[in-house]
Parts: sequence; C-alpha cells; structure tokens
Amino acid sequence: MSEEPAMKDGQNDRKGSGDDYDLIVIGAGQGGGPLAGAFARAGRRVGLVERVHVGGTCVNEGCSPTKTVIASARIAHLARRAAEYGVTPAGAMDAHARSPRGWRVDMQRVHERKQHIVDDFRSGSERALAAAGVELIRGQARFVSERSIEVVMTDEAADTRTLTADRVVINTGLRASIPKLQGLEAVPYLTSTSILELTELPEHLIVLGGGYVGLEFAQAFRRFGSRVTVVQRDGQLLSREDADVAQAVADILREEGIDVLLSAEAVRVERDGNSADGVRLVWRWREGREKEQAVDGSHLLVATGRSPNTDDLGLDSAGVSRDDRGYVKVNEKLETSTPGVYAIGDVKGGPAFTHISYDDFRILRTNLLEGGSATTTDRMVPYTVFIDPQLGAVGMTEREARASGRRIRVARLPMSSVARALEVDETRGFMKAVVDAETGQILGATVLGLEGGEIATLFQIAMMGRLSYTVLRDGIFSHPTLAEALNNLFTAMDRQGGDAG
Repeated sequence: MSEEPAMKDGQNDRKGSGDDYDLIVIGAGQGGGPLAGAFARAGRRVGLVERVHVGGTCVNEGCSPTKTVIASARIAHLARRAAEYGVTPAGAMDAHARSPRGWRVDMQRVHERKQHIVDDFRSGSERALAAAGVELIRGQARFVSERSIEVVMTDEAADTRTLTADRVVINTGLRASIPKLQGLEAVPYLTSTSILELTELPEHLIVLGGGYVGLEFAQAFRRFGSRVTVVQRDGQLLSREDADVAQAVADILREEGIDVLLSAEAVRVERDGNSADGVRLVWRWREGREKEQAVDGSHLLVATGRSPNTDDLGLDSAGVSRDDRGYVKVNEKLETSTPGVYAIGDVKGGPAFTHISYDDFRILRTNLLEGGSATTTDRMVPYTVFIDPQLGAVGMTEREARASGRRIRVARLPMSSVARALEVDETRGFMKAVVDAETGQILGATVLGLEGGEIATLFQIAMMGRLSYTVLRDGIFSHPTLAEALNNLFTAMDRQGGDAG
C-alpha cells in the first residue's frame, strides 16, 4: 500500500470531460457523501455512485428510523407507567396488557412518523450533495480495472457507463446476514430493514439473535404490545460486554416481559401448524441437553449479524484484497491493496458505527485534500445501544483490561444511588469504570442507565484529555444532574481501597 501526495487546492487532475473524474465514490453513506461533497467544494470533479438511496444504512434503515421507532415505543412504555408518577388516564392500566387502557398504539402512525424522518434526512443529504456540485449517478457499480468502474444505470433504461478516476473510494456498507438455517427459505421472516415497514403489531415476535439490533427491536415491540421471545446462541446477550453488564440487560428485558433464551441453538424453522401465517422456531440447548424444543410466533426477526456488500463489486478486477468474510482490507490510512483505491465505513470491517464512518471521511479529507497524515491508529470507539435504559460504552471493558495484564481498579455505582435517577424513577442499571492502578487514567467505562450514552461521553472526554479519575472525583458538577454521579462513583472506589487485580 503506497503513499500518494495530496491534491493542491484548486487543482483539477482531470482535464477531460464525460466520464473522467478526479474522484469516484461508490456508495452514498455517512462517509461517502461528506467526502464527495468536500472534494467537490475544493474544485474537483466528483462522481458519486449510489444504487439504492442516499444516506446509507444510518439514514434509511439504521440509526435514524430505528431510534425514531424506539422513541415511539418509549412513549408507550411511559403511558403504562403514568400512574406511578401520579398521572392517571381514563381507566386503570395493566403493566402487561397488550395496550394500556385509555391509550392505543397506532403502528400505521408509528410508521408514518419514521418515514417522515427518513425522507427528510435523505432529501437533505441529496440537496447538500447537489449544492456542493457532486454528480449523483444512480446505478450498480463494478470495477473493470484498478480505477475504472462500470455502472449499470437504474434511472435510465438499459444504459451502462464506464467511469474512470485517479482515486476511488468504496463505501458500500453492510446488509443483514441470513444464516444457513434449515427451512428458513420456506417461511416469511423479517430483517432489520423489513421490520421497519410493519404497519400492524405482531402478536408474537421471535427474535433470532441477542446482539444490539435484536435487543433494540425486541424491547420496542414488547413496549408496543407484542409478546417477544429472544433466542440467543451464546451464553449471554451482547457477547462483547462484561458478564455483569449482559446479565443486567437480560434482567431488564425479562422484567419487561420478554422471554430470553440463552445458550439456545436454532435447529430449523417451519410453518406453525396452528396458524396459516405463523412460524415455528425449533431449538435446543447447547450445553449437553439435546432434546428439541419449539417456540411458535406470528413473526420472525432474523438479527444474526451483517455482511459486507462486496460480492458484486468486481474487486478482483481491481486487485483489491478482501478478508475471509468479504470485508475490504485497508491500512491505517484506509488505502486498499490497490494504490489510489480506498475503503471507508462498515465495508472495511471493524466497528460498524456511523460516527466511525464519519471519522473515516475526516481521515481521507485530511490526507488527500489537506496534506495531512491522519490514521485510524488508537482511535476511540464509543457506542450506545439504544435499549432503555441506554447502554453507553467507551474504551476497554473490564474483561479486556484484565486480559491486557494491567493492574486495574474497577469503580461501580448502581443507578439507584444517583439522585437524578431516583427523582425521575429511572433507577435500573449501573455505572462502571476501569482505571489503570498505576497512572490513575480511565481505561474504559460502561454505563447501563438513564441517558447512558450521554454519561459515557463524559468519560470519553476525560480519556481524550488523559485526565486522572481524580479530576472527575473532585470536579464540581451541577446538582441534581446525572454528571454529578461521577463524584460518587470514584469516591466509592477510593473508600473501598485496593486494586482489582
């Protein structure tokens, strides 16, 4: 993988016209769109190829629509809890009823609200690209040589264009993985994309997979009023998390009436004999118990991971290497095995988060337009799982810190000890921070609690500034806020004394 000089501002490498560009970006995701716009505003000729819709997964079937649906589900949840706060609607309410009396969940309206957000965000992205001078090319792209792209147009009948450029950026993202599960091809099932199009409430939603995506949908649809069963192959939910975090998440979901099956291996799916439209998932315990069991539902959500959109890109023709899972291989500056060809966002593997895709854009902008030398080395990867309460995290987990051989200390505080959480009656979960016992610096933090993602960001800022935990322990924060809990978190750790190991 080679180094190449940055373009000078105002320089235009492509003197010709037609299908000859300074930059071609394949995929209008959360990294590709901003990169195309930055190059165009710098006076470059840019072609942005998109086969489906501008905005990528985040805008169209990921962050924006899912969080909009989750917000609607939270309102349904709060409606059920209204009496706890002294607000009583007409009629009594049953916490486990399909719909709270006096309230009605209108899935058609939930869908309309979601779609309005998607359409608004997508059209805003399209307007920004047009204003920057980016040529948006609708079609399916495929490499025919190192930096030559054939595009089968989707907005012009049977038309094909061949585009060339000095630099090409791959930003084609991921799609839902469909497991090789017996019978799956013969039954209707949902993915993280198609479940967002439901306008009627499932009677019983079976969620295959206990990762971030599966759990967010599981809780949302339970709060809308569906019966929900989560079937997870691993011995815990959220396999990356520490065991105490995963257990607390499982407890919260079960408390809300979700059936959670752990160490449950799916064997096959078939039609539910008791329902013309239903589905039966046959499974067995992984740990020594071979007897098959079954769960019958009205809908099946397959949430077992995601796969890169690289199988139809003709990457071999460009000499672009992939790993054994199909992800594009890149170096720390995001260049592939072919000089001048880069990959950004989810398609290159690693953490599949919008904020990482956007940071990839910043790296290429810095290096290719501004003459910098930015890399992905040692960058922080914060994330939030939008269950309720949120799970926000940054840096090392306790398990990872111990595996690194460091001497560490672990600070932990239940949300039931946080004044703000008590005042709003949102006391589920806990805060947890891992501290280097030698330097006092924070190695990582996990917050399962009210606004957990926001609180985790406070830890991240301290880590970015390489502050000792004592700065947070002794800081003055407004009362009563969630932030002031950082005082108590680290004060409690010091009172307990000693090292965690």
